[in-house]
Amino acid sequence: MDDVFESAGSLREAYAAVDWAATPLGPVSSWSPTLIATVRMALRTRFAVTLLWGPEYVLVYNEAYVQMIADKHPAALGRPARDVFPEIWGTIGPMLDKAAGERATWVSDLRLLMDRHGYLEETFFTFSYSAVANPDGVVEGVIDIASETTGQVIGNRRLALLHRLADRLADVEDPAALLGRALPVLRSAPEDLTGVTLTVPNPWIPEPWEPAPAEVTVDGAVARVRLGGGAGLLTATLSPHLPVDERYLGFLRLIGGALSQVLDRLQARQAERLLTSMERAMSEALQDSLLTHAAQPDNLRVAVRYRTSIAQAHIGGDWYDAFQLVNGLHTVVVGDVTGHDRDAAAVMAQIRNMLRGIAYTVERPPSQLLDALNDAMLGLGVDRFVTVVLGQFRDEPGRRTFRWANAGHPPPVLLHPDGRAELLRRPSEILLGVADPPARTDHEIELAPGAAVVLYTDGLIERRGVALDESLRDLTETLTGRADLDAEQICDLLLDRYTGHAEDDIALTVVR
Repeated sequence: MDDVFESAGSLREAYAAVDWAATPLGPVSSWSPTLIATVRMALRTRFAVTLLWGPEYVLVYNEAYVQMIADKHPAALGRPARDVFPEIWGTIGPMLDKAAGERATWVSDLRLLMDRHGYLEETFFTFSYSAVANPDGVVEGVIDIASETTGQVIGNRRLALLHRLADRLADVEDPAALLGRALPVLRSAPEDLTGVTLTVPNPWIPEPWEPAPAEVTVDGAVARVRLGGGAGLLTATLSPHLPVDERYLGFLRLIGGALSQVLDRLQARQAERLLTSMERAMSEALQDSLLTHAAQPDNLRVAVRYRTSIAQAHIGGDWYDAFQLVNGLHTVVVGDVTGHDRDAAAVMAQIRNMLRGIAYTVERPPSQLLDALNDAMLGLGVDRFVTVVLGQFRDEPGRRTFRWANAGHPPPVLLHPDGRAELLRRPSEILLGVADPPARTDHEIELAPGAAVVLYTDGLIERRGVALDESLRDLTETLTGRADLDAEQICDLLLDRYTGHAEDDIALTVVR
């Protein structure tokens, strides 16, 4: 036995404990040379491999396979597959018979409800069944080479739902619309959530609350997610086929974060405009002290503006920045931290300074700079969500390019020299403040001489009762035909057009 199982590693004792003579395989001394050679091969590999031997498909497996079957080990060793996997035998039994008939099978991300932790757990596997024949061509068993893809499949499924939710909530204007947009999306994912209900204040009570991360509590199979500092509540029944682990709770927090951000925005728009002009002036002065003057390179003209909203006298989380890097790239940033208070402004200043330091010391494209900022926020405990556009202007002989990355922020506008206004709209990517985000994307365009790029926060375009697409169309129409204006004049044009109706702070940058 020592010669056969010498590479069993941590499974050596489990192999020794099996009474092989009492199994369908018989004592080890009676095993065929083909079985012995295949067992040795399986035990020497680090990849998950199991043998399903003989007409009863008796299990013999290596260390890597143990984590796939969890609590089924060690009882599974030396037992027929039908006894080990009764809950999935209807699926894998015919596949094994097909492989034993020398018709190899291969499946990708196969969903199986497997009992390996005391309940039927939703799992996914990519694996191949292949026949193992002896030198005479007689099939003695089947070899299974497998990889578990449960985390990847479920993670992608949840990420797709979060993207759908973000798209549907992008232009929500009132609580009723929030319910009508969010509930169909959340109820379209029964694998993760069932019995979803969502309550928000209705009629809307414009009383301020402190923005806070979504709070998740679990009572049995029911999860409750408190939204917007307690202004709303999401309730859902959790899947009985999934572990209630940190990944599951994190998924619920991300849903809560998306809903809370909408509630926060709605509350900000409908808050009472009771602050005095002095308070507004003080807020603007303080905000201006947090924002440095925009760098002005020789070959570009940069204009910046910041305006508090009509409904707000408090400083907020909107910001702009423009600075030159050591390598000559001119970098511009426009971003928005959730919240409209001094805490949001303090977080804004912290994030702005972190991004400045990262961009200045690390020569990376915009997408990687945003990834680095996201890592720094999470590592330093900056517990806010942030949308931001970061762009870089590069001058080369005979051409100028604009390269940018967008983390959940309104798209920039390109004003062509011929007067056309083009919305630089690309597929939305997740905002900052989220752990393990998908890879971010850099976008690049070549700028004709005289072109201008306009970056702004959502306060410039968002209006109560007006769809986001309509607001963006109005913005491009306002800029169309105004290529004769310089950067400062473009800023004045936009503020004159929109400031009187703005219900949120506005940060604005124009580069020409």
